[in-house]
Amino acid sequence: MDINSIVRPVIQDREALEEFADALTDRAPQIEHDVARLLKSPADREITADLFRAIHNIKGDASLCKFELGVAIAHPIESLMARFREGEIAFTELLAELVLLAVDRLELATDALLGGRTLEQLRLPELLEGLDRLAAATVADVDHDCADLIEIVTGFPSVIAEISSRAPRLGGGRSEQKNASADLQFFRSLALQLESRSPLFKGRTMRILRLALETNKAAGSPIDALQLEAAVYLHDIGMMFLPESVWLKIGKMSEEDKHLLRNHPGLAAGLLERIPGWDGAAAIVAQHHEMPDGAGYPHQLQGAAICPGAKILAIVDAFEAVMLKHIHRGKNRSVLRAIAEVNACDKQFAPEWIAPFNAVIRKTIES
Repeated sequence: MDINSIVRPVIQDREALEEFADALTDRAPQIEHDVARLLKSPADREITADLFRAIHNIKGDASLCKFELGVAIAHPIESLMARFREGEIAFTELLAELVLLAVDRLELATDALLGGRTLEQLRLPELLEGLDRLAAATVADVDHDCADLIEIVTGFPSVIAEISSRAPRLGGGRSEQKNASADLQFFRSLALQLESRSPLFKGRTMRILRLALETNKAAGSPIDALQLEAAVYLHDIGMMFLPESVWLKIGKMSEEDKHLLRNHPGLAAGLLERIPGWDGAAAIVAQHHEMPDGAGYPHQLQGAAICPGAKILAIVDAFEAVMLKHIHRGKNRSVLRAIAEVNACDKQFAPEWIAPFNAVIRKTIES
């Protein structure tokens, strides 16, 4: 297998690759659902057959579309599933995590290719080499090799604690804190109203707030914590001015849906701009979907034109969004896969804030 040619593919038939991407988008949620079911009922032959068939179909789709990377990722997973089906190996938490991580990487790689972005940050050579070794590993080594490969690909250990949904401890006693208290209580009440629109949102405000404040602290607290707190509370409140059928939609969004959603930062920022003392928070909210390369929205700002608070919020908001995506697909929150995806898409975020964010996650692991 020529790994270099596989991980640096040249798109010869874009339409075929788009067809593969659409099929993968349809199949990935079912794979997550089947993995979750199989962990609960490993002796269920029907679920085993469903999962094996889904992986086999991804391999077949990739082969028909002449997408070697898809074949190279799916084939060893199919071999592992065949070994499990025959009773040779167990379907453990680690094997399940690796299967889902590999499917995540295939989704990210396909999306990056179609978007004209590099694949270098995905660590695909290491993934492919590791999957091939794992497919032939002894029974005693399967879990150990899964854990090693997960850490090699993601940069994090295979087990990460959940992010707490409890309110973080906030600094008190300062006059500005006391003066802002009523506003912050109001902002928090609005955030909790947003959370109440879906059971999947439960606890998201405090998770995002905790990560944002701790990331800021890890970098030496260059951002006013009160402004950052207010921005976290209100960054998505503009969603409530949009049809719920759009922002609570499960599944692929239409271009019209995306266009509507791009209005939400401006709507929320407009609310903050009308309240004295929250200009910093307004700027953070207005810019939290901008990207360093200018590919974000609503104003395609680049680099230093984006305020630091917005750069933090972009990372932690994306992290929470990835975990929510996996909830939609039927799997419990996976902090490991969420942090791995954020790091794999690091070109979308300010590089100076990725390291402090990772430091916060590592501290969570060690605590």
